[in-house]
Amino acid sequence: MEVKTSLLDNMIGVGDMVLLEPLSEDSFLENLRKRFDHNEIYTYIGSVVISMNPYRSLPIFTPDKVEEYRNRNFYELSPHIYALADEAYRSLRDQDKDQCILITGESGAGKTEASKLVMSYVAAVCGKGQEVNKVKEQLLQSNPVLEAFGNAKTVRNDNSSRFGKYMDIEFDFKGDPLGGVISNYLLEKSRVVKQPRGERNFHIFYQLLSGASDDTLEKLKLHRDFSKYNYLSLDSAVVSGLDDAANFRTVRNAMEIVGFMEDELQSVLELVAAVLKLGNIEFKPELRCNGTDESRIKDKNDLKEMCELLGIEQSVLERAFSYRTVEAKMEKVSTTLNVAQAYYARDALAKNLYSRLFSWLVTRINESIKAQAKTRHKVMGVLDIYGFEIFEDNSFEQFIINYCNEKLQQIFIELTLREEQEEYVREGIEWTNIEYFNNAIICDLIENNQNGILAMLDEECLRPGTVTDETFLDKLNTICAEHQHFESRLSKNSKFLTDHSLPHSCFRIQHYAGKVLYRVEGFVDKNNDLLYRDLSQAMYKANHSLIKHLFPEGNPSKVNLKRPPTAGFQFRASVATLMKNLQTKNPNYIRCIKPNDKKAAHIFTESLVRHQVRYLGLMENVRVRRAGYAFRQTYEPCLERYKMLCKRTWPHWRGPARDGVEVLMADLQVPAEEFSYGRSKIFIRNPRTLFFLEERRRQCLQDLATLIQKIYRGWKCRTHFLLLKKSQIVVAAWYRRYAQQKKYQKIKSATTVVQSYTRGWQARKLLRELKHQKRCEEAVTTIAAYWHGTQARRELRLLKEEARNKHAVSVIWAGWQGTKARRELRRLKEEARRKHAVAVIWAYWQGLKVRREYRKFFRANAGRKIYEFTIQRIMQKYFLGLKNTMPSMSPIDKNWPARPYLFLDGVHTELRRIFHLWRCKKYRSQFTEERKAVYEEKLEASEIFKDKKALYPSSVSQPFKGDYLEISKNPKYQKLNSTVDEKVLLADVVNKINRANGKGTARIFLLTKKSVVLADQKTGQVKASVPLPDVSSVSVSTQSDGFFALKLKEGSASAVKGDFLLSSEHLIEIITKLHRIGATAADREQLNIDISDEFLVQFKQDKVCVKFIQGAPKNGNSVSCKRKNNRLLEVSVPTTA
Repeated sequence: MEVKTSLLDNMIGVGDMVLLEPLSEDSFLENLRKRFDHNEIYTYIGSVVISMNPYRSLPIFTPDKVEEYRNRNFYELSPHIYALADEAYRSLRDQDKDQCILITGESGAGKTEASKLVMSYVAAVCGKGQEVNKVKEQLLQSNPVLEAFGNAKTVRNDNSSRFGKYMDIEFDFKGDPLGGVISNYLLEKSRVVKQPRGERNFHIFYQLLSGASDDTLEKLKLHRDFSKYNYLSLDSAVVSGLDDAANFRTVRNAMEIVGFMEDELQSVLELVAAVLKLGNIEFKPELRCNGTDESRIKDKNDLKEMCELLGIEQSVLERAFSYRTVEAKMEKVSTTLNVAQAYYARDALAKNLYSRLFSWLVTRINESIKAQAKTRHKVMGVLDIYGFEIFEDNSFEQFIINYCNEKLQQIFIELTLREEQEEYVREGIEWTNIEYFNNAIICDLIENNQNGILAMLDEECLRPGTVTDETFLDKLNTICAEHQHFESRLSKNSKFLTDHSLPHSCFRIQHYAGKVLYRVEGFVDKNNDLLYRDLSQAMYKANHSLIKHLFPEGNPSKVNLKRPPTAGFQFRASVATLMKNLQTKNPNYIRCIKPNDKKAAHIFTESLVRHQVRYLGLMENVRVRRAGYAFRQTYEPCLERYKMLCKRTWPHWRGPARDGVEVLMADLQVPAEEFSYGRSKIFIRNPRTLFFLEERRRQCLQDLATLIQKIYRGWKCRTHFLLLKKSQIVVAAWYRRYAQQKKYQKIKSATTVVQSYTRGWQARKLLRELKHQKRCEEAVTTIAAYWHGTQARRELRLLKEEARNKHAVSVIWAGWQGTKARRELRRLKEEARRKHAVAVIWAYWQGLKVRREYRKFFRANAGRKIYEFTIQRIMQKYFLGLKNTMPSMSPIDKNWPARPYLFLDGVHTELRRIFHLWRCKKYRSQFTEERKAVYEEKLEASEIFKDKKALYPSSVSQPFKGDYLEISKNPKYQKLNSTVDEKVLLADVVNKINRANGKGTARIFLLTKKSVVLADQKTGQVKASVPLPDVSSVSVSTQSDGFFALKLKEGSASAVKGDFLLSSEHLIEIITKLHRIGATAADREQLNIDISDEFLVQFKQDKVCVKFIQGAPKNGNSVSCKRKNNRLLEVSVPTTA
């Protein structure tokens, strides 16, 4: 059974203010506060939705919520903006009634967000399909575009709509959107040239300067610094929580989705840039010969750049800022402009340029989103317009806005009463007239064609002679003095009052929302909104197609001497058209309220909310709704909700629902004057009656819950008992089976034991017989064995005796032969000793004779001295010769003089070693720290590439420079150098190999201690930055090419686009420096270098094999890379001679 819910279930406070009891302003505010504190931001007044701005995100706008409110009755669920949107959409789709949703409230109350929620809900619940989805996306994406150009940051709201928007969304007969039409009202164009303190200009100016690329800003001749533009306020240029750069990208994307072409987008940005340039034009006075002042432009640079953007001749626009031409019939009068008039002309041009651009944007969006089919469409209008505004300083804009709100309040009361009356007539209930405050008298005060304030303002603007704001106020004091809703210092209503808060230059109007004080200063100028004809004609002469379209009155061939309509007249006509449009549609209302002025969550400022409740007329709306019957409901849900209160209707009523409700009300004895029966609904007059029914229902539900619990507990206990009984039977059966099985097992076990004992006795008896037989057989065998053993031992003793006799003879013979040999050996040794003794004696004798002969010639130690002298002379000659033939000081010189004498071999070798060590030390002492690091790198390169890479020998003689681009000195790379925080260890130009075709693209390669950076060679823009911990290895070939692959760790942030395949003339240096950085870093693993003629490279999701082959020289002996297939890149390296 489906669970039926209602507005009255789990209600916090009162969900519908019509049911509030007692009804007073304090109880109204207390109910709003209670619901706001519990995150219930929506409350009903009948079919009107009150929306409180929560100033934070709430989980009540999810897709699940959309499905929850889809195709549900308005009062079926708790109050929500989705309920109103669903009710309007279903009425349009099913009943073919055109709808309009009026969203009102003051600035910051959440009107724009409410309109977005309505549109997003309708987009979610209507049909699907490619064309339908495209239309929905275009309708939704029109919002960011209009917000960028029409919204601004104010003191009350960071995204305040400074224009009124009415969108008609057109649907086909199925309820699918076909398109839409947008109407805009009164853009606050004065904000372009001046903003109040603490507020900003329109969003698009800040978004353009923050989010556009450097190339775009250069084309538009703009700078990112806000302070360079006079039209941009600096005190609130940056808004917390507002990302202008990201919003600019969103706006561009939205314009593309809506259907703007690229040239149209560029034209729009050029006009925005022109407005900024226009604000920088300043004037200086110049005295003419006739004594009059004439304005001149101080610095023409901004004027020149603006003219270049718009394609206008500088002299034409410069003259338009200095002179004004007035035409009357056939006469032309040219007058000079003073400085004040020139500034007025400049600001007027800026305001007109921006407002016309905004109107063109709305027209262009309408062209894209309008319905293509010519058949009749169903229409849902969404009105998002400024709320009632009461500031400290109220001017012409606030007057016009409040006039519009007066008209909306008037139509709100009229349509509400009409809807109430139509429902009473439809249901057959007697209608009684309801008294209410009719603000038609206030609307007539403002819009009357004869004596209305707007009519008098137009009359003043058209009157010849001196026209000022003071003359306009005097006219108001003369004509409106008797009006009960008008006050001024000279009017009847304040003549005898001591109200010093009313200055002389102001007037006060008693609006339906309260009294508002207006300052007349600027009323005439803002209503005139004049743009000098010279400026219009100068704009029309532009070569810019969009400018020419925005200023058609500047066409010299179509000069119109008729004065253009005033701003007040145009707005009054627009409001009249809007009211006429709303009168033809079924209205739905959303009243937006902001809880505080701090834009903060969880803060409810009672005085501020009370003020908004008053000027929105919410209390009056409740009284109008409660003047007849406070609550009404169709018979079916009413009977379904309260049928348990009567025994005759519970649990099922078989007859018509109305009969069941009549039986129910009669049984409950509700007084007849408290309700009435309509054709399809029951009407309840007093909320107390409804609350009485709810209280009885609550008590009955408690009794029913108790009864259900009792029945459930009884059923549960019976079920448990039957289960226990069934379980006992099963357990007993299983136990009996177990007992019989156990008894059988015992009998079977006993039988087995008896059988085993019997078989054991029989087996042991047989074993004893077999053992006796075996012992008899073994005894015979043993006796035979002993006899045979005795015989064998006898035979063995005889053989051993014979062998001993033969061995003794051999031993005796050997001893004799040895004795003879030793005797012969002694004889021969004796003979040899005698011969040696004779030789020794002879030698001594010969020596004695020689010494006796030569003793007279030499002293006793002459031989030793001669030997020492000879050795000393030889050593001296050796060292002198070594000095003259000393090799060079180069450590790599391997030459060394030849050894002159053999006995100097050890000394010669040691001296060579010592000299080489000393020479190396002297060579090292000349090194600087930089040169030492270079040689260490050369040494490490040798360890990595020697005998492994054919390119290495040619790199030995080339010094490692590191910074080949002089990036810190070259102004071309100044911006790129500023983006790199660490010291650049290597800067070079490499070629990044394209996987698709094997061609290289020049890139700047920067290596620091923490990362590898690849940048565009022309612009210096960083294309990729890879932290060194993300580099897992480097792969190179064994040949003489400069290709290398940087392989990234899987799963790292840098590995999303895959590995890098690069080519460089300084390959050896790049790889060596990468290896050294990895070796010196304690927190990283040493970089792995793979030297192979074939390795894999990861390109995004695919692995590609890079294969190196040797080929014939082509293209001047250069290395060529070609793509063979999707998985193979082949690098052809010329064969070296």
